[in-house]
Amino acid sequence: MNKVMLIGRITRDPELRYTSSNIPSVRFTLAVNRPFENQNGERETDFINIVVWRKQAENVKKYVSKGSLVAVEGRIQTGSYEKDGQRIYTTDVVADNVQFLESKSQAQNRTSEDVTPSDFANNDSVQTTDMSEEVFADFGDSIEISDDDIAF
Repeated sequence: MNKVMLIGRITRDPELRYTSSNIPSVRFTLAVNRPFENQNGERETDFINIVVWRKQAENVKKYVSKGSLVAVEGRIQTGSYEKDGQRIYTTDVVADNVQFLESKSQAQNRTSEDVTPSDFANNDSVQTTDMSEEVFADFGDSIEISDDDIAF
């Protein structure tokens, strides 16, 4: 199975191109935070090349720009080519689905100049839920359960 799911910010405006058969494709780089800290207590970021094809490529070009928060679902594809007598190896994520994770108004209020490299290291716009609260705090001191209520 070859399946990839990523959430991150686009590092530069997507580049839309057309093949000789007039099929649209867009390329961009996604900055994705690693889920752990390095020895210095800092979170590192991976920069992952993404390729999107057809109508979704046109939508990506139309609706997202540098700094946009997106989720990408796809597959890893490797390849290689020859340049100046040297073999160059590539690794890309070919996106099957790209979800825009911020509203249009949030994207319009943010300009490319508002996004700094530190934004790629700390993804502050992703909200987390505080799971430290007691889930059943509003149900009182005890819950009575009879043996008949248990399924086994």
